Amino acid sequence: MGDTATVDAAPQHLRALEQANRVRLARAELKRRVALQQTSVVEVILDCPWQAESMSISDLLMSQRRWGRARCRRLLVSLGIPENKQIGTFTERQRSALVTGLSARYPESPPIPTPTPVFDAEHHFEMIGSHAAVAG
Repeated sequence: MGDTATVDAAPQHLRALEQANRVRLARAELKRRVALQQTSVVEVILDCPWQAESMSISDLLMSQRRWGRARCRRLLVSLGIPENKQIGTFTERQRSALVTGLSARYPESPPIPTPTPVFDAEHHFEMIGSHAAVAG
């Protein structure tokens, strides 16, 4: 018959596994950046990088610090957005409503301050219940 078939280097199922692994690793990195506040959720919602296209909105929201299922559900129900909706399928109206809802209800929290040392050479300490005073 003269059919010419191209021979792929790897069978289709192996290519699919490789692609799934690339997506999984890229999503894990995206979630890590969101958790460390290197990338904001608003950026991901508005820009929709390729890693996030098929990711559910609840997965993205819960990758933030202090965001669990209850907070995520509360926000999404108030906006009428299903928890399992994929980020890549949002309309512009849904994106803007979600960004507005996020910034209105949950403004960016300031960074957690680092504790400062309590002791320095100028403080004087007195032991309670003792007559001896210790000077520093």
